[in-house]
Amino acid sequence: MIPLRAPVFRWGQQVRTALALVNDGSHPGFAPEAVIVPAGAVGEIVNVGHHEESDTPVYLVDFAAGTPAPCVVGCLEEELEELEAAP
Repeated sequence: MIPLRAPVFRWGQQVRTALALVNDGSHPGFAPEAVIVPAGAVGEIVNVGHHEESDTPVYLVDFAAGTPAPCVVGCLEEELEELEAAP
């Protein structure tokens, strides 16, 4: 059994996409391979789970603005980056 990896991000945290998120077929409101969320979009983590087979953290991120249409997208850690705190 693979030990559960601790998530880097937490519920309620604001994050930014590190790259464009493309429809893998799991979002029926978007064409296949369409950009769902552009790189640099800001969202809020609304749930943290994990992929059971690989024990990889998966983040549900609510992108309410700055996207073609507001949506919630499942993201992996490498697709997100922490927002720097305002000075």
